[in-house]
Amino acid sequence: MLHRVYLSPGMFGFGRLASYDYFGHVERALSERLRGGGADVRIYVLDSSPTASIRRRAVRLAETIATTCDVPAPGGGPIHLVGHSTGGLDARLVAAPGASLAADTPNLEWLSRLASITTVNTPHFGTPLAAFFTTVSGQRVLRTLSALTVIALSVGAPPLSIVSALVAAIGRVDQALGLEIGILDRTTEALLRRLDDVRSREVRSYIDQMKEDNGAMVQLMPEAMDLFEAGIQDPPGVVCQSTASMAPPPSPQTVLRAVVRPQNALSEAMFAILNGITSREDASYPCAPPAMYGENQRVLMRAFESIPDASANDGVVPIRSQVWGKLVWAGYADHLDVLGHFHDPKPGLFRTRREENPPHVDWLMSGSGLDRGLFTTIMDAIAEGMMEGARRRA
Repeated sequence: MLHRVYLSPGMFGFGRLASYDYFGHVERALSERLRGGGADVRIYVLDSSPTASIRRRAVRLAETIATTCDVPAPGGGPIHLVGHSTGGLDARLVAAPGASLAADTPNLEWLSRLASITTVNTPHFGTPLAAFFTTVSGQRVLRTLSALTVIALSVGAPPLSIVSALVAAIGRVDQALGLEIGILDRTTEALLRRLDDVRSREVRSYIDQMKEDNGAMVQLMPEAMDLFEAGIQDPPGVVCQSTASMAPPPSPQTVLRAVVRPQNALSEAMFAILNGITSREDASYPCAPPAMYGENQRVLMRAFESIPDASANDGVVPIRSQVWGKLVWAGYADHLDVLGHFHDPKPGLFRTRREENPPHVDWLMSGSGLDRGLFTTIMDAIAEGMMEGARRRA
């Protein structure tokens, strides 16, 4: 039986850009596991505006599925949705019973074949970082950080001068000390010049989409997600599962490491700033479910020995905000580690460094310690839930 898997990226995410597959590690891992379980697999990566409204992104997801699933009837084989970060909200909205997406929403008969929804480090209850990204300066920071993500993953470490300028700029913005917006624009331009003409045009187009539609940032604020949670229901009979992680709090050792590894130290400083913004608490909108109990509570206890406090986060999303449905994995990892973007100097078994495409690259240095073994554990847990969902639909 053919399983169709749809991968939806989040606020820093993309499908394929600048010759780099953002979901490359996840795509390979899930394909291997599903095939190992006796299934045929076809995987699709959603191409959508990274910061467009959740509703618009959900419509795009619905369109992609409707035009690629071949047979809308139940006999067409199981469908699985996997969303990272904001992408998890796209999946939840498109599958929510009674959700009104748009007047021209394509045929949704394929929902009868939906077997599983997996959300990976998704801000189900919002993130304090979204409020920062809705400001004029914050929007510039988001675009620059996104460009840095593409360049760091596809080309390699950018010059220290560019990274240090970005770290200083974000720090000044967050402290409300005032900032010449041109600094961020010039930093973005300097990053884009690291690419050849073709890839530069691709990334510029990607950045321009953020300028045109920044709706998701407003919707990801904790106050807005409070309303989302009140109005969205989970589809009956579908496996709904999530992963959640946090990174260790930044430590003073970051400064000491700058002497030996200045590039890494600047990346760590950038993570520390994002972590600090994300750790802010609002008692009225705590970015967390009303209560943590049952098996989900036990999963967190096994991973951390106690329930993480409200400030714990992966650098982008508070860990409590990531818990939804059945929590199938929790551990130490940052927002990009969970997709395979972690430091791993060794190629995979029977593969050379050149053959491993994409290679494991860690530009957001959080010190989480996630490695190939733990990434395998995450993918095993996700695939197991997907297969369970398929069995229910059989």
